Amino acid sequence: MTQSPPERAIRPYRAGDFEPEKHFYPRVLNAQLHPLVKSFLTLGNERIAERYIHLHPEAEPEAVRAALTYQPKHFRWGGADLFVITSETGTRRIVVIETNSCPSGQKSMPVFDESAEHGGYERLLRHAFVPKLEKARLPSGGLCVLYDKNEMEASGYAATLADITGEEVLLVPCFRGQSEELVRFDSGLLEVRAEGEWKPMRAAFRYVTQAPWQRVPPVTKTLIFNPVLACLAGGRNKLLAAKAYDLFNADMREQGLRIRTPETIWDVGHQEVPLWVERMGGVAVVKNPYSNAGQGVWTLTNRAELDAFMKLEQSYDRFIVQALIGNFHWSSRSRNGRLYHVGTVPDKRGRIYAADLRFMVGGGPEGFAPIAIYARRARKGLTAELDGMASSWEMLGTNLSVNLGGGEWKSETERLMLVDNRDFNKLGVGTDDLIEGYIQTVLSVTAIDRMCDRLLTQKGRFRRRFFSEINPDPKLAAEIAG
Repeated sequence: MTQSPPERAIRPYRAGDFEPEKHFYPRVLNAQLHPLVKSFLTLGNERIAERYIHLHPEAEPEAVRAALTYQPKHFRWGGADLFVITSETGTRRIVVIETNSCPSGQKSMPVFDESAEHGGYERLLRHAFVPKLEKARLPSGGLCVLYDKNEMEASGYAATLADITGEEVLLVPCFRGQSEELVRFDSGLLEVRAEGEWKPMRAAFRYVTQAPWQRVPPVTKTLIFNPVLACLAGGRNKLLAAKAYDLFNADMREQGLRIRTPETIWDVGHQEVPLWVERMGGVAVVKNPYSNAGQGVWTLTNRAELDAFMKLEQSYDRFIVQALIGNFHWSSRSRNGRLYHVGTVPDKRGRIYAADLRFMVGGGPEGFAPIAIYARRARKGLTAELDGMASSWEMLGTNLSVNLGGGEWKSETERLMLVDNRDFNKLGVGTDDLIEGYIQTVLSVTAIDRMCDRLLTQKGRFRRRFFSEINPDPKLAAEIAG
């Protein structure tokens, strides 16, 4: 599915403008939520905590309950990409690959209640965004949704917010290198140019995901949901996310809670990459820490793939190197041993595909809540051995987005796996996996929210010098607006 180049004009949404066919994939409109997933979504945090505590006797019960009722200050809307993996000894785990601020997912999630046409759009806004609107001290002005990708979901949020508030909500393009004529910040106050004049905004729902710090300051007077601070602290910054996870795990060690990730090496210079790949047995994943939507990720399983990576011109100075989770015979050697994909249930031709699970959560006054779930599989099935001929990315890359340039994106929806009656059983995932995935997502979002606090002074100002010390990449530091 190819999304047309987005229109560069502001569009107003008013109450009654929500049309489901414009904000969900066609196959989602006719999909029935799988009974197991529906059952999970009705459990509630207390029952989820009880089950998790039962399965994890090492975890302090009060720590688990506190994690689920935690009220994030900054990072209130997040999504984790998870792998279901197993170890050499057959221990099954859920691991966090990355955590995204302002994630996609609504257009891929069958509605819980057919009479509630807004689905997860309304659930997220009412749980996490509207309470901030009602309680925060905000400047005078209107409401808007900023976006640079995924117009289907961005417009869904705008239409739903208009229905909830009864106000006009502006859908505002905010693309890199093209936003100045429509968006500006005056002493932290967001203004958008609509109908020939600059109009102040008291709050903005942000679906700006491509290096958003280039256009939106980390701290603003206008309520930005999520603030760009959450992206810099780990929501769109894999390098700082890895450090946030490490700090969180150290803090929670005595309570028995842990964010599980593949072994990750951060602050790696370009010329150091081959050394760390060799350290992991010649098999690893290298990531540009600041890219998303599947961009800037390289799976390296042989010398040719490593050489091709080293020849690429890079935009930033720092990388992270991560243990590669592949098949049993060709995964990285790491401190955790070899981890490999459980993968999908074999199809009729015996093919098992690597797949990820996206969990979207919202954080509000009552703590966290699951919002949306979907999965994505790789293009080709996993092979038992690597012959050096097949591309490892074809077997391991699960993201659906393909950047065609100029603001145009292609989405390979044929690899999308819904949590419906048709697709969910192919994942081989049960209730306990969903509980584990939810807890891991909550913990990773919490870790990044805590990192946000570390990046602010007591007066709420962004600590630029400190950020440059813990994220030593001058090219990134130079991009941060404000």
